[in-house]
Amino acid sequence: MVNASFAIPVSEFAELKIDTNYDSSNLEQKTKLRHIERHKSCGVSKAILSDGCGGQACHPNQTLEEDAAWEALKKSIVYFRGKPVGTVAAIDKSQGELNYDQVFMRDFVPSALAFLMKGEPLIVKNFLVETARLQSREKTVDLFKLGQGVMPASFKVHHSDPTKKTEILLADFGEIAIGRVAPVDSGLWWIFLLNAYTSYTVDKSLADTPDCQNAMCLILKLWLSEGFDTSPALLCADGCSMIDRRMGIYGYPIEIQALFFMALRCALILLKGSGNDFVSQILKRIKALRYHLHSYYWLDFQRLNDIYRYKTEEYSETALNKFNVIPESIPDWIFDFMPSRGGYFIGNVSPARMDFRWFCLGNFIAILSSLATGEQAEAILDLVEGRWEELIGQMPLKICYPAMENQEWQIVTGCDPKNTRWSYHNGGSWPVLLWLLVAVSVKLGRPHIGRNALELMEQRLAKDDFPEYYDGRAGRYVGKQARKFQTWSVAGYLVAKMLLDDPTKIGIVSLPEDGHIREPVLKRSNSFP
Repeated sequence: MVNASFAIPVSEFAELKIDTNYDSSNLEQKTKLRHIERHKSCGVSKAILSDGCGGQACHPNQTLEEDAAWEALKKSIVYFRGKPVGTVAAIDKSQGELNYDQVFMRDFVPSALAFLMKGEPLIVKNFLVETARLQSREKTVDLFKLGQGVMPASFKVHHSDPTKKTEILLADFGEIAIGRVAPVDSGLWWIFLLNAYTSYTVDKSLADTPDCQNAMCLILKLWLSEGFDTSPALLCADGCSMIDRRMGIYGYPIEIQALFFMALRCALILLKGSGNDFVSQILKRIKALRYHLHSYYWLDFQRLNDIYRYKTEEYSETALNKFNVIPESIPDWIFDFMPSRGGYFIGNVSPARMDFRWFCLGNFIAILSSLATGEQAEAILDLVEGRWEELIGQMPLKICYPAMENQEWQIVTGCDPKNTRWSYHNGGSWPVLLWLLVAVSVKLGRPHIGRNALELMEQRLAKDDFPEYYDGRAGRYVGKQARKFQTWSVAGYLVAKMLLDDPTKIGIVSLPEDGHIREPVLKRSNSFP
């Protein structure tokens, strides 16, 4: 049970704005306090739901679950030289820390959105500033130097000299990560978050600073560099994004392409001065990327039927089956899964390969970024409603569908014991993804979809101590290796609640349709029947 003296009520939330004057003795007291809070955090939801407020919500406009969530989120805050700079991945002391005690770029995004929507932008500003500074450090992996534009996957506060109470930030650019993969998505999320901060504060002063402008330019230089690719999509290694283990997403995964599209559009809004050199390149890339994803990634009933009837070995500029996909490689499950109404962007397209799996994050970012047309966006939500049991189940939300098993699991994952069928990234259910479902349902004027999923989640999430993920075909079981009090599970729930309570906040995370981007007319091959 949490000692009441350590609880930070929401009414005192403004006190998180730490004085910029660095006081090492005060910092030591805060550090000790945080260690105590984290150590005892495993009882936070029980304390709030039972004793903390006498069995009642601590704040009249919030539920008991929201109180528990805000309490857990505040306990995850990390301070650097007296300033809040992020949130740790999890505060579950019942398991080894591994790297869950670090501040992850992608994990902090839901926390940042929660703080922004609550009216506390300071921690978000500090995070953006510190990560931009970390980007400028030299990055090497086994004597190989990474590109300047690479953003860190995570960082942690290190006390370099405890006697002098000095602190430094240690960053991981993939050189110590499991699998040694550089985080392709970190820079994409950074620009998205900078735009969200600017949109909330209606103030471009942070984005206009030399540090932020330089960080964006370095990222864009890396993304827009010329190479051997014949497509505008970003080529990636397996495990370079939220799915950070071997799961067969190497190539051109939809999650990265949708985030790429979103970040490019955000960059157009944020760039100034010398950054304008990139504007022409960005506009061309956006147009090409949108055409590519619409042409080859979009799948609905008619498109599936077309692929099923593909001719192969076409050799011409007007070939329809440009990637020479063999129709016999289409998995059996997709024919039953695809409804007559509905559609989605498939997981990956590369020579002779189409990954037909549904990936939640990529499809919802496609809606928020307006990569998806209005008709496609509606079709994606139609699919979610039509396949509710498969994609939502008893705990929202499947990160991908379906799960791999047996020989396919052995070959694709390398017999990964963490990614067994319907677990973790292999068909596991992730509460953090709820905020994306709610955001797209609010954007499309269908909030009942998000609300139904939220009500389903509220039946268990706080009682289960906000686990990282759930296992099972329907998401009935807390994940076998899931950390409790996973910060982005907490924050994702809070963002979902605030979006439903005040739909006008959708502008922080959503971009309108860009009328200047037009799609060329598609031409079919003469060999198409």
